[in-house]
Amino acid sequence: MRKLFAPLAAACITTGAHAQQAGDNVVSLGWFHIAPQYSSDPLTTHVAPTPINGPLGLPASFTSAGTGLTVNNANTLGLTFSHFFTDHIALTAMGGIPPQFRIGGYGVIQPPGPAGALGQQNLNEPSNNPIVGKVRQWTAGAMLQYFFGKAEATFRPFLGIGLTYSWFNSFQLNPYFSQSLNENLGSILAAGAGKPGPTSISAKSSASWAPIFNLGATYSLSKHWQLNASVSYLPLKTYAETDIKAADGTLLAVSKAKLKADPIITFLAVSYRF
Repeated sequence: MRKLFAPLAAACITTGAHAQQAGDNVVSLGWFHIAPQYSSDPLTTHVAPTPINGPLGLPASFTSAGTGLTVNNANTLGLTFSHFFTDHIALTAMGGIPPQFRIGGYGVIQPPGPAGALGQQNLNEPSNNPIVGKVRQWTAGAMLQYFFGKAEATFRPFLGIGLTYSWFNSFQLNPYFSQSLNENLGSILAAGAGKPGPTSISAKSSASWAPIFNLGATYSLSKHWQLNASVSYLPLKTYAETDIKAADGTLLAVSKAKLKADPIITFLAVSYRF
């Protein structure tokens, strides 16, 4: 690895006024661009037992082949804080304004066999997408980074590895999707369960721990100010879930899929060293 970065380190312009060394703290404020490299398992639906399940052959759970989830790119304001333990090793904490994503769907959710007569939900219909119009992702994380070159170098490439924890909230479901799901599946399941009244739809995603891998460089403009650019990869997966509930809160059905987001995260920032 040292041989790989040796030409870069040798090309650095050095000056004692631009030292980035043990004991320094660096705050960076900039732009995060988050580009998910997503893939999804088919949606699996779990149905609560009701009197109509047996006669119609409705299984307790079924997987709808050809279904899946998508997620869009996002941008947000990012903030990092780094402390240099040595001239080369720093610990960096990451944060910022939680980005907003849209979750789409494709394929047809439909029970197999005779139970398919109960109804279906076509996720391919444009009015149903995105399924989730907005969801916020919160991520907390830290990285150990190794900076190449001398402490006085103006240009310093670095590598990092760390750990993140992500969770999701503020789900805003597409009202057309909610209405369609209530009419096509919810009302039938509620009638079969003997639960009068309208059904409701909600969504959630599981929290997740994931490693993060980081590559970037800093360029010193003065004793205190720097430019910072990096690219990170986050192998993130979550279980996205849509629940159908009866009017009294009874859970009638759950549709769930594993979504691998695996975002590539670009960070461009201005940094202040003190």
